[in-house]
Amino acid sequence: MLIAGVDEAGRGPLVGSVVAAAVILDSNNPIEGLNDSKKLTEKKREKLFKEIQEKALAWAIAEASHEEIDKLNILQASLLAMRRAVEALKITPEYVLVDGNKIPQGLQMQCEAVVGGDALHAEISAASILAKVTRDREMVELDAVYPQYGFAKHKGYPTKAHFVAIEEHGVITQHRRSYSPVKKALGLVE
Repeated sequence: MLIAGVDEAGRGPLVGSVVAAAVILDSNNPIEGLNDSKKLTEKKREKLFKEIQEKALAWAIAEASHEEIDKLNILQASLLAMRRAVEALKITPEYVLVDGNKIPQGLQMQCEAVVGGDALHAEISAASILAKVTRDREMVELDAVYPQYGFAKHKGYPTKAHFVAIEEHGVITQHRRSYSPVKKALGLVE
């Protein structure tokens, strides 16, 4: 049976897209060291990122933009990115393991939501790594354009340094306007 794992990265940050990935692994070409991306070092994630792309039967990466996050809400945008990733696979899976407790609407195959799945299923672990590395790379690229915000360090998460940068430099286009700290910085809430 062709099983795809799907996971997302970037629900918590105040800036940028939410990124999802879907992966169908090749049982004849195993990948050692797969785990929840948050439990791996950046160096290990980068190594596995390349290996997953080389060895998986199929993989795809998709996003929902900061505008879509603001329009839909972060949960619905995350599910949309996951659906896009699964639909972008060059091989259609027979079954999809989704990290979390919700399943994206509109998928035409059987799906199962697995809480903590990125630590339980290799397919979801692989997807988690592709999504996290892609999202982190996007933050490094954004940092090159807006170095004063420190995106390469905090990856857009609501850290003290990020709040200070917003206070000093304001909100940029890529900030998620539906998030309370951004609304506050824009003077939209007390």
